[in-house]
Amino acid sequence: MNALRDNIERHRYELDAPEGMSWADYRDIGGVRVIMHVETPVVARGRGYASKLMAEVVSEARGTSRKLRASCAFAVAYFRRHPDTADVQA
Repeated sequence: MNALRDNIERHRYELDAPEGMSWADYRDIGGVRVIMHVETPVVARGRGYASKLMAEVVSEARGTSRKLRASCAFAVAYFRRHPDTADVQA
């Protein structure tokens, strides 16, 4: 699996895996990066790629002192399952 990349033109984080790319669409609103949608190819679902992607997004947010807000169901659930991410949540 490759490193997380921020595709600024498409407003999304991307993470490659052997089965294809997972991504998280975002919008920057009022100084907060809002995770709008997280997607993983159908053939790769259930293998933890979306969770790995979110973990990398959280790590990037910590490194840049950015705050995140979840808008999609997966990101909301991820933050609920990982209370250790409270420091990056807006």
